[in-house]
Amino acid sequence: MTKTLRGVGVSHGVAIGQVRHMGTAVLEPPATQIPTADAPREQARAQAAVEAVAADLTARGNLAGGEAQAVLEAQALMAQDPELMADVSRRIAVGSSAERGVYDAFAAYRALLASAGEYLAGRVADLDDVRNRIVARLMGVPMPGVPDSDEPYVLFARDLAPADTALLDPTLVLGFVTEEGGPTSHSAILARAMGVPAVVALPGATEVAEGTVVAVDGSSGDVLLEPSQEKQDELRAAAAERKAALAASSGPGRTSDGHRVPLLANVGGPADVPAALENGAEGVGLFRTEFLFLDDSAKAPSEEKQVEAYRKVLEAFPEGRVVVRALDAGADKPLDFLTPADEPNPALGVRGLRTLLENPEVMQTQLRALARAAEGLPVHLEVMAPMVADRKDAKDFAEACRRAGLDAKFGAMVEIPSAALRARAILQEVEFLSLGTNDLAQYTFAADRQVGALARLQDPWQPALLDLIASAADAAQAEGKSCGVCGEAASDPLLAVVLTGLGVTSLSMGAASIPYVRSTLAKYTLAQCRRAAEAARATDSAEEARAAAQQVLSGFYVQRC
Repeated sequence: MTKTLRGVGVSHGVAIGQVRHMGTAVLEPPATQIPTADAPREQARAQAAVEAVAADLTARGNLAGGEAQAVLEAQALMAQDPELMADVSRRIAVGSSAERGVYDAFAAYRALLASAGEYLAGRVADLDDVRNRIVARLMGVPMPGVPDSDEPYVLFARDLAPADTALLDPTLVLGFVTEEGGPTSHSAILARAMGVPAVVALPGATEVAEGTVVAVDGSSGDVLLEPSQEKQDELRAAAAERKAALAASSGPGRTSDGHRVPLLANVGGPADVPAALENGAEGVGLFRTEFLFLDDSAKAPSEEKQVEAYRKVLEAFPEGRVVVRALDAGADKPLDFLTPADEPNPALGVRGLRTLLENPEVMQTQLRALARAAEGLPVHLEVMAPMVADRKDAKDFAEACRRAGLDAKFGAMVEIPSAALRARAILQEVEFLSLGTNDLAQYTFAADRQVGALARLQDPWQPALLDLIASAADAAQAEGKSCGVCGEAASDPLLAVVLTGLGVTSLSMGAASIPYVRSTLAKYTLAQCRRAAEAARATDSAEEARAAAQQVLSGFYVQRC
């Protein structure tokens, strides 16, 4: 009998194949004492291994491109962190071997992050991967990573580091399942960008036996163990039908009765533009400019470098809309020259707009660069501030934009509950709102978005989160202004229908999700979207909300067919 496990679906599609497990983690090196005279040699070994791992991560990033490149380059910088390397050298000087010094230094830093309440849990996972790679090189054992196989398979792991996810070969890796992770983790975002079906936060994933045939549904989060041939055929037929529907869907986003809902792409830089254009993006709803800054966390990129990167994206969407998020530094995106290293709760501290207001020269340089990048282009440039808490924040940002001579619309991201509740006041200072549902869920439920154990509270179907979205959308409608969603919630086709019903005016997502959302949205009228939204908000849990919307829309679609 087929057994079904339930995790969190984070990337659309169905994968059927045999299970292959991620390679075993690096063993803990022995705590042997070395002679003092050998310390310089061991320190040199450690430095060489660190440099080699950093170079490997950078090379992987160059091959992957896009958001993956920025994530991997950040890992490379982590490997070369001066404080970590100083700690490694100190440990070697008092008798540790190179591999033991690295292991213990990284363990100490890991414990420091964990003691801060796991607000940096996503970086802890990345830190573990860097440590494993350095220690493996020093011990002369194979790198942890994706298994070798000549046949396609479904990859199972406790968690996947960005370095592994970024270079997955979709012709061999049909999909992946992890026990840890959350819907907004690095690996989940990269999986969506690649179009690889994925399920995360699946209890017991690592206990599934090697070679087991599984069917992974990246939309529902279901993982079927040993499905019958009949069930496999049914799933493949449904997937083929969905693929045909996607191919037939084109043009701008709209409901079946013609209500326009622009479908935009989330990008991290010029490398993400081709996928956005290929999938029919009508513009960019979230340009994450922090990836440009992560290239060198010790200093800000020059104004000229910023102009070059911004203009490449703007040129790709003539007459289109490009929404740029001003630098969002802090929390899980620290920059050495900007963010304090000793904050007890970085996600609740100085980040986003707060960081920019404390460093006006950085903000003014970026805003000037955007103004110069848009000169002479017909693109509709919009610039928004991250982590806006109240009207004063919005006013300060709008004034900064004007001082920089920026000829664009100014907006505010709604990521803090106070901004959703007081959206109408904020809209007295700016011209549009953009809902960052990932952070809005995190702050609404006090649930770190990187902790897989809290996936239930990070679910964008939570009725309380839908209430806050509705509140912001209602405020925008009352002021005659726009209110989009640029969080990963927009990539869920069913939820996109509900968001439209809540009054959201545009949807921005990973490029690979656009065809799915376009096809689904075109099945229903605006009135039906509103009925589904009402049904979802009338429930008390994310599961009930999804089921209620699905039930309402299924009835409508059956009647239409």
